[in-house]
Amino acid sequence: MKRVFIILITMMVFAPFANAQKFAYVDSEFIMENIPEYTDAKAEIDELSLTWQREIEAKFAEIDQLYKSFKAEAVLLPDDIKNKREEEIIAKERAAKDLQKKRFGSDGDLFKRRQELIRPIQEKIYGAIESLAASENYAVIFDKAGSVSMMYSNPRYDISEEVLDKLGYSYKSRQ
Repeated sequence: MKRVFIILITMMVFAPFANAQKFAYVDSEFIMENIPEYTDAKAEIDELSLTWQREIEAKFAEIDQLYKSFKAEAVLLPDDIKNKREEEIIAKERAAKDLQKKRFGSDGDLFKRRQELIRPIQEKIYGAIESLAASENYAVIFDKAGSVSMMYSNPRYDISEEVLDKLGYSYKSRQ
């Protein structure tokens, strides 16, 4: 009972201020898809990723071939040569895994390149959103493409196209 009373009091106190707040949302995916620099950056990142993936796959294929060759010859090889070949295979495998981590790790080359190319675009978008929020007096702007779950959103409050206008980009109309 006490909880209900507190909730009612809180609602009565803050109800007059609720109408003064303006909310909007953007679809950052829609915004970025309509910015040519983002499309170019994404294509460059995808190509770089594919190139590095092929390089790593080639290294693992070479290691696999070395291992198969070693297994076929292991019976005939003296112990010292066997050990040397095993160590060689293990070293190549370790180097390939290190390269994979260097390229695709959480702080790898691909992550760094993505940051270099996409962060300035995101900052421009954020600046336009911030400017619109200030000029249109929005209290909160959500991103429907992000991790915020929106069960329903009225298209009337979608300001994604205004953000693109503010940035000076034309956009493909939504169906």
